Amino acid sequence: MISLRIDRTLPAPPERVWRALTDPVALAAWFWPAQFRTTAAVDARPGGLFRIDGPGGPAGGIGVTGEYAVVESPSRLVFTWRWDGEDDETLVTIELSGVDGGTALTLTHERFASDPDRDNHYIGWSDCLARLPAFVTRPGDD
Repeated sequence: MISLRIDRTLPAPPERVWRALTDPVALAAWFWPAQFRTTAAVDARPGGLFRIDGPGGPAGGIGVTGEYAVVESPSRLVFTWRWDGEDDETLVTIELSGVDGGTALTLTHERFASDPDRDNHYIGWSDCLARLPAFVTRPGDD
């Protein structure tokens, strides 16, 4: 099985990071670059679905969908991941734990069909997660 793992430490408590991952307005605000005009729909419960749309929305932009398998607030999310127009479905696990001064985040994405596919997702996740610290530390987002 081909997978990737990314570890980050974020300067905010787990509850704030959890909200950034599970609230649709919050998720849309940081997930893709601002010029993408991202929208998100989130039903963060086991069996619930999510959708994130980038430029063009569902009618012609980039988009990803999935189903939540595990939702343990504020510490663990497990969900499927499928890009619009693709058959492959992968699995993402995000684990959060409080550490001195913030949150340790571990993202594991597995079930890739190839090394290049995994490598592309590593780049994408790294870009997304690079935007998360600025979002979780901005004032007024409690």
